[in-house]
Amino acid sequence: ARMSAASLEALRAAHPRAFARPPRERLARAALCLAALAVFAFACWRVAPTMEAFTTGLGKLGFLVRFMLPPSSGGAFLPLLGALGETLAMAFLGTLLAALIALPLGFLGARNALPAPVLRFLFRRGFDTLRGVDSLIWALIFVSAVGMGPFAGVLALAVPDIGIFAKLFSEAIENADRRPVEAVRACGGSRLDEARFGLAPQVLPVMLSHVLYFFESNVRSASILGVVGAGGIGLALSERIRINDWDEAAFIILMILAAVWLIDTVSGRIRRAIIRA
Repeated sequence: ARMSAASLEALRAAHPRAFARPPRERLARAALCLAALAVFAFACWRVAPTMEAFTTGLGKLGFLVRFMLPPSSGGAFLPLLGALGETLAMAFLGTLLAALIALPLGFLGARNALPAPVLRFLFRRGFDTLRGVDSLIWALIFVSAVGMGPFAGVLALAVPDIGIFAKLFSEAIENADRRPVEAVRACGGSRLDEARFGLAPQVLPVMLSHVLYFFESNVRSASILGVVGAGGIGLALSERIRINDWDEAAFIILMILAAVWLIDTVSGRIRRAIIRA
């Protein structure tokens, strides 16, 4: 049935913002859209290549693709498989180390677990510092510090992931239901008991889901770290590209894609099982 004029006016009076935004808000939104458009235009002006450079690049890319077909292992399938296993080990150890260190840090960065604002602020800024530097930069630092090899890659993956995990874990803890925590407190439990029995059962499935996703992501990152000397399949790929063995480079890329696809499929099923549980 059609709403009467009186009912419509009453609804308009009760919820004026649903019918018409204030002029100041409309002006602010228009200014924000114009600013975003200006930033987009500036970015295109500074970054976008000329049409000549674009067409030349496409031509060179097509030239390289022809040399990639058909992909070939070059008789080194087993060594490449070992290098891929090294990359998977780097990703697994880096993710696991980051998650173990970030678990207590997540509680220290959560508002409902650490009531001291100054300490919480310092922990949060520490998280930002760790995750603000890309793993590739950390790889360059650790290769210089501990030498070339997978250990540098593990550290380069773990350090920024500590900051990312700690931030995600603290947000999950802050969004947890307070009623189980209050029940533990009412039973005379300490703050440690509140975290152990009130918060942890709620947030651990979410944390595990994040860890599984980042393991799959770190497989790709570990492949890139090999380019700067962190070992693994990325080192083999950079060597093939350096000497223009494009058919073997294509084979290595396919191996990386297959590994990422398999891990994504398995971890996706585990995440869905966790969510259903």
